[in-house]
This record gives sequence, structure tokens and C-alpha cells, in this order.
Amino acid sequence: MGEEIRDSLRRPLQIIGLVLIWSFTADGLCGAEPDVRRDAAVQAIEQVMPSVVNIATETIIHVRDPFEELFRGFWDPYHRRQPPHSQYSLGSGVVIDEAGYLLTNDHVVRRADKIAVKLSSGTNVYEATVAANDPKSDVALLKLKARPGEKFKAIKLAREDDLLLGETVLALGNPFGLGGSVSRGILSSKSRTAPKEGEALDIPNWLQTDASINLGNSGGPLVNLRGELIGINVAVLSEAQGIGFAIPIKRVIEALSEIFPTEFVKSFWFGARVKVGTTPLVISTVQPESPAGRSGLKNGDAILEVNGRTPKSFIDFTDLLARQAGAEVRLVVQRGTERRNVAVRLVPEKDVFNREMIREKLGLNLEELTPQLAGRYGVRASDGFIVTGVEPGSPAASAELHRGVLVTAIDGQTPPDVTGAAKLLYTKKKGERVQLEIAVQQRLGNFNVLRQGAVEMTAR
Repeated sequence: MGEEIRDSLRRPLQIIGLVLIWSFTADGLCGAEPDVRRDAAVQAIEQVMPSVVNIATETIIHVRDPFEELFRGFWDPYHRRQPPHSQYSLGSGVVIDEAGYLLTNDHVVRRADKIAVKLSSGTNVYEATVAANDPKSDVALLKLKARPGEKFKAIKLAREDDLLLGETVLALGNPFGLGGSVSRGILSSKSRTAPKEGEALDIPNWLQTDASINLGNSGGPLVNLRGELIGINVAVLSEAQGIGFAIPIKRVIEALSEIFPTEFVKSFWFGARVKVGTTPLVISTVQPESPAGRSGLKNGDAILEVNGRTPKSFIDFTDLLARQAGAEVRLVVQRGTERRNVAVRLVPEKDVFNREMIREKLGLNLEELTPQLAGRYGVRASDGFIVTGVEPGSPAASAELHRGVLVTAIDGQTPPDVTGAAKLLYTKKKGERVQLEIAVQQRLGNFNVLRQGAVEMTAR
């Protein structure tokens, strides 16, 4: 009987305890309720904004108008040529790799002599250089000159074609270096047509959004609510309201695969490309006579390890290769269900890609411009090459090229040196067309002027 009484007394106490526990738990839950203002858009912005940067450029303009000089010389025989002056521009960009690589529009940095970058989350200003660029897609990859070991917050790339018409999108930038700028809208239209080979990307190939693309936001990211990069802001239609454009992530990835070729690693030839944006990285092309081709690597091989480490990105992959570029590089790849060990020994690119290769392909001797020679032509040393010889009966001879002609571009690209020119020609098979943009110096009265033109020839 005593036990029954004690049990009956315990039950109310247990109930009271449960009520108290429930009360404290409920209060705790109420206290932990998330702020309704921090919706998916706010969280995506918080995630992405540390990757957004402001880009300021300086371009030195060398003024040279022979007709103006002629008239000035007539009225004032003691006049001097106008000194160079600087032109400034602003834009935005977004970090895509923790090592300090960032994306922007090519038109933001095109022909810039100096590039300064400031992160939206800090006050430090970094000098940057153009690591690679593609005028046709209007995409440029920059590299920050950072302290050794310094890491940056990188944005995550969305999957190709992972786009929903009408989904909420955010356009970010850092115009004028005053801090992050954000506008919100929807994806009004996906890329409508695929670009044709050799043609520049334009409105029909871009994403359309009604999120405002503010002045200075060119090169900034267009992101979805997961904080993933789906495009690079490129333009706004000034004739209308609520019509902005961005380069789709698919085109960005394609451009990166072209302009940051992993088959060349810090002056060494590897000979295989990996597809950007995949995890693990997958080999997309292998050059047959290259070190990669001779080692047995094939298209579709998934790269699991490089010298015992797993590459985190396509940029990290090239860095891992570069650490032992002069020695044997050990790769672990997955081919179907089979795991393979592959050894590759990279070779110096100048041993393969040189003046001799250019001569074999076109019958043309090209030399880099010296500062003195460039000054004589009124151009920059980086603006092209000079023809120093033409082989009789060669494609160059058929195109009527001769000594003294400037070659300013090869198939629309101006490589930085003879090695770069040879790389462009290496991919040309026998019988394929090559277009050279040229400039010929001609005498006009008391002045020399450059006449621009283009010639086509067939590789041999």
C-alpha cells in the first residue's frame, strides 16, 4: 500500500518535470528561430561577396597621327610629338581559385598596362596580370600577385546548363571600389543559340536577366540562390529597362579550357587537357606525339592523383605538374573500372615549339620585336613579330610576304612570343588554312605609315 501511495505521488512530479522540460525546450526553440530576413538570397550573397573584386586598369596611349604632325610641323617647325597619356577604366571580377585566379571580361582589361584589384571584403590592393584571355568569348583570367601562401575565397562554379528559366538570380559587382553592389532579378532568357566557330559571342549567345547590371559591374558574377556562378555580367541594353546580359557558365568553362591549356605547364609540354569544372578532373584531349600521349593517357581518363595528391581544380592540377616538371610525374587515373598508374616526363616547350616549327609549317622566319625596332614602326614590342626571311616556294612566298612585314596576329590571336606562335601553328594539320594579320610600313610624304591587312595561306 505504501509503494502505491509513493507511485501515485511520483506521477504528478514526473508530469510537472515533463512540462518544465517542454517549456524550456520550447523557449529554446523560439530563441533559435532564424531571422526571417536572412532568406536564400541573403545567404547566397554572404557566401559569394568575399569572392567579388573591383578592377581598375591603366592603359598608356601612344599618340601618333602623321597628318597632325605634318600640319603642326608646317606651322611650328619646333613642335614635339605629344607625350603618351593614360586612360583609366573600372570593372568587376570574381575569384575562382584560392590561389588568386579570377575571372572578368576581356574588354575590362584589354590592352591594359597596369591592373589593380581590390577585394570587396578588404582594403588591400593587389597588382594583377592577365594569365589568359579570349576576345571572342570576352573572358579573361587574371592572377593576383599575392603574398606566398595567401589564400582567397573562391566561388563555386555551377554545372553546365543547370539553369531554370525564371529562377531568381543575383548580379554582383564592386563598381568604383566602394564596396559590393547587388541587384536581384530572374533569369529572363537562357542562351538562345550556340556560337558559331570563330565568331565572337554576342546577345544571341548570352543569358538575359532583369537584374540591373550597374555601371562598373562588367566582369562580376551572376549567381543562383545556391551561390553558384552561372554567368559573367557583360552588358546592359541601354535602349530598354530591365534587360541585362551575362556570358553563360558553359561558355565560360569552354573559354577557360581553351585559354588556360593544361597541356603546357610553365614552359614545359605535357600534352593533355582536362575539362574545367569536373570533379574529379577528366582528360578531354591528348596530343598523340606529346609526353602525355606517349605515356598512354587517353581521353576520358579521370585524374585521381598527381604525385600522391588529389588536384582540387584545373589550376591546382597545373601547379602540381609544375612542381616536378623537369622530372618524372606520377599520375593515378581511373579508366572505366580500372585504376592505373601512369608516369609522364614533361619536355621543355622551346625544344619543340620554336622558329623551326614555324618555318616548317609556313616557310616563314619570324622574330620578336625589340623595343628599338618597335619604336621605328610606331608600335609596342608586344604587338607582333617581324618577318626576317621567306623560303622560296613556301606558303609564305605564295602569300607574297617578304622581309620587314609585321605579323600582328595569327588566326585572330597575338601570342606573347615565338614559342606562343609555334603553339598556335602546331595544331594545324597539312592543308588547313592559317590567317595572318599583317602591317606594312609605307612612305607618305615625309612620314612612314603602317598599312593594315590580312593574308591566308595553307599549312604544310
